Amino acid sequence: MSRLVPLRPDKVVRKLVRLGFEGPYPGGKHQRMVNLKTNKVIPVPFHKGRDVSVGLIREIINEVGISREDWLKL
Repeated sequence: MSRLVPLRPDKVVRKLVRLGFEGPYPGGKHQRMVNLKTNKVIPVPFHKGRDVSVGLIREIINEVGISREDWLKL
């Protein structure tokens, strides 16, 4: 099984778009990705020069409801 690694926010957004999410929409300190079919909202932090941590990626994977392997294949 491959390991999760920190990703740039734009790569996280691309993976979420492939899963049917729309956006990113502005909103406070984080931008939001929205899936209109499931009404799920996933915040994605866009902080200059910082990647999305492995812990947050793990939380996004759990919230979306896919496996780690499926996330890595996206």
